[in-house]
Amino acid sequence: MTEPQDRSGEPSDSRWSMPRGLIVILGLAALVVTVAGIQVAASIVGPIFLALMLTVAVHPLPEWLRRKGVPGWLATIAAILVVNSIILVLVLSLALSVAQLATLLPQYADDFTNLIDDAQSFLNSNGVNSTDAQTLLSQVDYGKVFGLVEGILQAMLGVFSNLLFVLALLLFMAVDGSSYGSRMPIVTRMRPDIATALTAFSVGTRKYLIVSTVFGLIVAVIDTGALWALGIPLPILWGLLSFITNYIPNVGFVLGLVPPALLALLEGGPGLMLTVIVVYSVINVIIQSIIQPKFVGDAVGLSVTFTFLSLVFWTWILGPLGAILAIPLTLMAKALLIDIDPSTRWVNTILSSAPPPPTPVAAPTPPRHEKGQP
Repeated sequence: MTEPQDRSGEPSDSRWSMPRGLIVILGLAALVVTVAGIQVAASIVGPIFLALMLTVAVHPLPEWLRRKGVPGWLATIAAILVVNSIILVLVLSLALSVAQLATLLPQYADDFTNLIDDAQSFLNSNGVNSTDAQTLLSQVDYGKVFGLVEGILQAMLGVFSNLLFVLALLLFMAVDGSSYGSRMPIVTRMRPDIATALTAFSVGTRKYLIVSTVFGLIVAVIDTGALWALGIPLPILWGLLSFITNYIPNVGFVLGLVPPALLALLEGGPGLMLTVIVVYSVINVIIQSIIQPKFVGDAVGLSVTFTFLSLVFWTWILGPLGAILAIPLTLMAKALLIDIDPSTRWVNTILSSAPPPPTPVAAPTPPRHEKGQP
């Protein structure tokens, strides 16, 4: 039976198919609608994503406890207690630090005014009498400048604004996740591509969180010690801020630097501020910008450019929480949109931090000669 042919004589597919360009346009339109919906419901979707990432992060703990002979229900409770304790400690530490900062900043109001006056006198003594420069300095307001400091801390605290919702989600997700290990073999038999994509997402997310947590602790300890040695107030708060902003790729270092640098300006003048900036730059640039991206790139397989674009995208959708969860959310989107389909996995070659190793090509087998032939 011959295949149906069109008028040109070429074989044609009897099944109806859409043009590839139209498929791309419809896919982009669906993506825009989905992104708009997520952005509208960010206050609900964000905590759900946070609870999901934390559940994925602590999932190996109950599995390890079960292998040690701990009952399943007790292992699940242990995982819930661990992750809830971490969240509560972070929230209480940030809340206490913000309260301490609120009582500390008003003490520097006079110092800030004197600093502005000194800057104006310095410009006048050096022959800079520009009206624009004088006007600019006169418009520098203490409340606006240090409102930026409080804004950064409140944004970090706002990540856990729906704390009760997150804790409830963690409880339910941890209970459901206790049977994840027994479900995956079934998914693997029925849909191996889906199982592979979900497993890659879980493993990549845990690797990223482990790498970011380890380097975040290192940076936080070093920053806290350096600030304490320089006499900057609230060094533990700024170390905690460095730890949290370490989960924000590319620009987290700058967010963690601004508050202690401004406080150093009031405490000891421009010289102390410059010292804090130099110390932070040396410590954080070496660790966060040179060493850590190498480990993060190897862990998640994302290029630096794509990581930065992911940060901008998820921050625009979910706000500060999107900045912290940018990499895990990107891994989840990649698993659901790319890794789940073998025909689209070639996109990973473009998104990855390094090209995959070339696949060795077997040498062609020489033809076998029949008997009687030379």
